[in-house]
Amino acid sequence: MSKFIGNREFYSRVFKVLLPVIIQQGITNLVSLLDNIMVGQVGTEQMSGVAITNQLLFIFQLCIFGALAGAGIFCAQYFGKGDHERIRSVFRYKVLITAAFTILASVVFYCFREPLIRLFLTDSGTGDLEATLKYGEEYLKIMLVGLFPFAAVQLYASTMRETGETAIPMQAGIVAVITNVILNYVLIFGHFGAPAMGVQGAAFATTISRFVEFLLILVYSKVRSDRFPYFVGMYRTLRVPGDLAKDITIKGMPLLVNELLWSMGTTIIVQCYSTRGLDAVAAYNISSTVSNFFSMLVFSMGTAISILVGQELGAGEYERAIDTNRKLLVTGIGLCLFTTVLLALTAPLFPEIYNTTTQIRKLATSLLMMDAAFMVVRGVYNNCYFTLRSGGKTVVTFLFDAVSMWVISIPAAYLMAHYTGVSLLQMYLVIQLFDALKAMFGLILVKKRVWVNNLTR
Repeated sequence: MSKFIGNREFYSRVFKVLLPVIIQQGITNLVSLLDNIMVGQVGTEQMSGVAITNQLLFIFQLCIFGALAGAGIFCAQYFGKGDHERIRSVFRYKVLITAAFTILASVVFYCFREPLIRLFLTDSGTGDLEATLKYGEEYLKIMLVGLFPFAAVQLYASTMRETGETAIPMQAGIVAVITNVILNYVLIFGHFGAPAMGVQGAAFATTISRFVEFLLILVYSKVRSDRFPYFVGMYRTLRVPGDLAKDITIKGMPLLVNELLWSMGTTIIVQCYSTRGLDAVAAYNISSTVSNFFSMLVFSMGTAISILVGQELGAGEYERAIDTNRKLLVTGIGLCLFTTVLLALTAPLFPEIYNTTTQIRKLATSLLMMDAAFMVVRGVYNNCYFTLRSGGKTVVTFLFDAVSMWVISIPAAYLMAHYTGVSLLQMYLVIQLFDALKAMFGLILVKKRVWVNNLTR
């Protein structure tokens, strides 16, 4: 059993990294849930308009994660090696690529906001499509301002986590979450003398909270420069050594393209779901928001794998990295089983909170029960992906993740949506079964140890 289960020292090291990430993701997802519920109290069209906009913004967010992920592999391994100067160069690479994507996304979303939102609006005889479009546009125009602080937070927080500092991003996230919840209550419903702004209030609350989070992280990185020596002198130049830029681009580009294609693929699949009408959009929005909250344990394990396994690979401790990864995978499955039970028990309760129709509530509950059934699959898939990524096997993760989605899942979703009469639940089940096959393939790759690789040599 010692091969799969660690000792007290092992779990102390794991949870020192894992707990702050769980807390931060938990609070962030809780705010998304509360935000969703508050908007859902205003009406189905408002909730659907915000949900569609957030699905579009999801592409930008995943692109930022992908752009930073490739550089993050090097950052974690250079920290394990103790090379702070190289960490500075990696950070500068992050600055340049993050700025480029943020500017590009802002222009695209502003200029094409109406046709992008209309892609998700299918007339099924229920709900007001034009009202949904109007609410979605109002929300998106304000949220565009928040893209810049969001990207900046990911820039600093990812570097801190990759070098073992997970508490600071967590603390800044907690303050931002509290700010968001308070402003949501005040601005959405018009409390304490403020006007009732509905979806616009939700957008203002989110945007302001992101600025608060960024300022806290930035100030802390300056005040406690002794804890972050690699941030000292960071902006004296934005020059990145050519050899390092080349290495990061070669290793990181598949991750960036992967996140772009995966987020676009997910959005296309959601658009296929939306062909079943506004009820399907609303029900999927409820279920995905609730499911994401319960999945925080699952996705946090991926961050722990990236940090702990990546640092051991950078230090040349290959056998220790293999042992750590095996035990983390087993721990992750245990957390998935716990989450499965918890979500299954509470699935009927959450949809009842929303101010929507009985049909939408029932559909959302069914989707949540399906999410619970596939939680272990989601966890195994996620952990295998981050294991392969920690060793720089970005081309493999690209084939494993994005290519499989575009070759299998998207064509299946499109054919079901446009050439069959299957229901939303049946479409959702088929897509989940494809993910189960990919999870099995991921386990095979991890067992073959193709990810055991030191990028700092």
